[in-house]
Amino acid sequence: MARKKQPPIGTADKRTIGALLRELRRGAGYRSVDKAADVPACPASTATIYAYERGGLVPSLAQFLELVEFYVLETPSTATGAKPEADLRTMGVAAVTRVLTLPAYHVAQAHDLVARMQPDLGDRS
Repeated sequence: MARKKQPPIGTADKRTIGALLRELRRGAGYRSVDKAADVPACPASTATIYAYERGGLVPSLAQFLELVEFYVLETPSTATGAKPEADLRTMGVAAVTRVLTLPAYHVAQAHDLVARMQPDLGDRS
């Protein structure tokens, strides 16, 4: 069976994902993409992070989560310009929660499908 072609990811979703990653990077104390990508634990290259932040590329959900984890959990809290750890963690939670609602990642569609597939258990009293 032929695979159904997925519609392109909307510009608004691309911009939202990029903005969330940019704010997390800055919140982690990395003023530039180069500084973040230079850290050995960074899961993406400079060019890839730029492309994500500018909306040219959309990371998979797994790639998005890896970058969020890097910015929030693997960044030393002493980085110059970094937000306090509690604030950065809150930003990370908000970013993950936000992307899960975007059509780009199809999570809302998955929840809708699960709801429609629920069996009718009827009244067994």
